[in-house]
Amino acid sequence: MYYTICEVARRLNLSPHTIRFYGKEGLLNFVERDQNGNRIFKESDFERLFIIASLKRVGMSIKQIREFTLLCDKGDATIAQRLKIITDQKADVEEQITELQDAPDVLKYKTWLYETALEAGTTAVHDNMPLENMPPDIQKIKERIRRLTDDMEQRYKAASL
Repeated sequence: MYYTICEVARRLNLSPHTIRFYGKEGLLNFVERDQNGNRIFKESDFERLFIIASLKRVGMSIKQIREFTLLCDKGDATIAQRLKIITDQKADVEEQITELQDAPDVLKYKTWLYETALEAGTTAVHDNMPLENMPPDIQKIKERIRRLTDDMEQRYKAASL
């Protein structure tokens, strides 16, 4: 059975424009065309297109994805190269996840900060506020933010030497 771009787009939650873009960028060389030149997708094409879309979502560039798909087309001789690309990308994503895990706490801290500033009528209310006057959960977040910024400053100084 064959599927149109619109059917594939709907099934993979992509836009037809995105799929056409992938085609123009040379990522869909595996897809057949009908007698009118329209792409026709087989069931077996879905997994590969899903992988391409997933790699794009996790931050891989079109150039990197093209390199990866070309290596896939070359077969087993490129397994080690493909593994390296995927493990490098996995490490990048894991680093992003680690960084994002701090985001909810930072937002919680900033929410508390602006709620208390709104109540006081000024953001200056925090300028000299001791940690012990903050709610316990906010104290922990504030201390972690301070440690993280201190660590970043030390790394910056070490890199500039």
